[in-house]
Formats: sequence, C-alpha cells, structure tokens
Amino acid sequence: MRKARAIELTEAERLGLERIVRAQRTEVRLLERARVVLLAAEGLGDIEIGKQLGVSRQKAARWRGRFAELRQAGLERDRAGRGRKKTVSAEQVAEVIRRTTQERPAGQTHWSTRTLAAAMGLGATTVRSIWQAHGLKPHLASTFKVSNDPHFAEKLEDIVGLYLAAPEHALVLCCDEKSQVQALDRTQPGLPLKKGRAETFTHDYVRNGTTTLFAALNVADGQVISTCQPKHRHQEWLKFLKLLDQKTPSERTLHVILDNYATHKHPKVKEWLKRHPRFHLHFTPTSASWLNMVERFFREITTKRLRRGVFRSLGDLIAAIDDYILHYNQRPTPFVWTAKASDILAKVQRARASLDSLHH
Repeated sequence: MRKARAIELTEAERLGLERIVRAQRTEVRLLERARVVLLAAEGLGDIEIGKQLGVSRQKAARWRGRFAELRQAGLERDRAGRGRKKTVSAEQVAEVIRRTTQERPAGQTHWSTRTLAAAMGLGATTVRSIWQAHGLKPHLASTFKVSNDPHFAEKLEDIVGLYLAAPEHALVLCCDEKSQVQALDRTQPGLPLKKGRAETFTHDYVRNGTTTLFAALNVADGQVISTCQPKHRHQEWLKFLKLLDQKTPSERTLHVILDNYATHKHPKVKEWLKRHPRFHLHFTPTSASWLNMVERFFREITTKRLRRGVFRSLGDLIAAIDDYILHYNQRPTPFVWTAKASDILAKVQRARASLDSLHH
C-alpha cells in the first residue's frame, strides 16, 4: 500500500487552518478540507482521517495531496473541470443583456430577475448571476439634469478657479438657503438601537413649523456662518449678507458663490451690493447647484442631525441646528475640490451628445 504523504505545518499555517475551523461562517467544503490537513499533520493516515470525519479515504488523500502541492491556497478552490458544468450559452447571456438594456416587460418600467427569467425560460438565479457579472442593476435609477446654460463653460471655469486658487487676501464663501426645514415630531416614541435591532421611528409625524437655514461655507477652512430665518425672500437674504459683512474681516474681499435664485438678484440686493464693493458674486450655471460646495454641508447636517431628529417645536429645531453648527465649527473639515474644469466640461458635452442622439 502506498504511504500517505507527510504534512508538516508552519506555525502560521496551523493558525490559519485553525481559524478556518473555528469560524462560524466557513463554507462546509473548506471546513472539511482544513480538518483533513490538520489531522494529517498529526500523523493520521487517510483511512483514519476518513473514519473521524465521515469521508472517503480517496477524499482525504486528495486534499492531503492538494495541500502538499499548493498549501492553503489549494484548499480554497476546486480544480478546473470539477463540479457542475455551465448550462447557459454565450448566446443566452447576450440575449439577457440585450433584453435588460433595450427592452421593457409589458406594462412595467423595468425587469426583475423573476420577470426576465420567466420571459426567457431561465432560472431567476441565473439571470441574477448574469446581471452581477455585467454590472446591470435594473432596480436602481439615478436622477440627473444636464445644464443648458449658454455660459456654462465660463461660469464653471470661474467657480472651479476660485476653489483651486483663491485670490490673494480674499475669502471664498459658498452660500445658499436650505428652505422648508421641518420641525417634525413623531406620533409615538421610537425604540433605541440595540444588538440585533435598528433604531425605530414611526412612519407618521406631526409638523411643528418650518425654518430656512442660511449658510456660508468658507472654502479655505471649512467654517460655516449661519442663521435661521422664517422665510427666504430678498429681505432675509439681505439680512444674511449683512451678517457676512459683520462676521468676516473688513479688509478681506469676499467672493460669494451662489445659485440663480431670484432673491439673490433682487434690485434692493443689487443696490446694497453697490454700496459694499468688497462683495463679488459668482453664480453657478443653471441646473448645476452641485458646483456649490455648501450643498455638501447641507447633506452632512441632514444625515447627521435633521433626518432622525425629533423636534417638538420650531424652537427645538433651530436650537438643534445651531448646536450642530457650533460643534461643527470647533473642528471643521474643509471640502477639497479635485475635479478639473476641463474634465467636467468634457463630461457635460458627452451627456449632451447622448441626449441629442436619443431625440434624433
């Protein structure tokens, strides 16, 4: 009888195999193979290993030999040609991709694994595997808006230029209003986070009023100047401009990046700006508010303080906003702009070309 190959383990190999055996989610096949090798390292023969583990002598010998040749990596994959053969042809894969990207099911907006599987006579698991292999996600959809501003390029270059190289002795402030921030109270108390259960909230709520958050993000250091006001008319915008005038060093020029909201261009606002020449306004292109970095701050405060907040009054909401910004300004983190204007412009031009091709 042929003598079984001796297995000698390094300390690292032994620890690695023992870790596989102890792990709660180890695949059954890998667990069995690791035990075979550990018993072989103790000097047991293939027949003895088979009896202990309830496997055949041939299987014990196979994984002893595989480990001797390839070490632990040999246990983690099957040799080519073993196991069940693929039953889906290349033509079927191509048809799944074509239908997914070019057709829709009758009366529906998109395919699911089950509807496409039924239409093609395949298994839902097969369709899912093809989608995953080719990065197809019909259940997801993203929103977009391509700016049609005729001055898009020059506005883009102007704002990105301020982000990448601010003028000397000047402050660059990204400004905007977050309007209609609601003070929402839940109709019932929620349950706190605990092991095995997420924090809970009732789906319904009581509205206790709204406020508008005016904010200016200092691009250089990440500091935020803010105030909450009941409305967002030109009167409130003027009050905020006056606040910026008070809160910033008077010798500094202020370059203010903002969107094209009508209140920002009101005649009374223009009159005030003429009397305060240190303010220079830079308007983002239409449908391109993503160029304004204060939107990134608004997302932070929404996800970290507002969305899960419970506010029994408008005063509670305003106090929570002020408290969040107070703590935020103690350790501000500037948002760093890295995209080049030329790269953004090229992407927008490609998007416009794609849209034009769909309409012709």
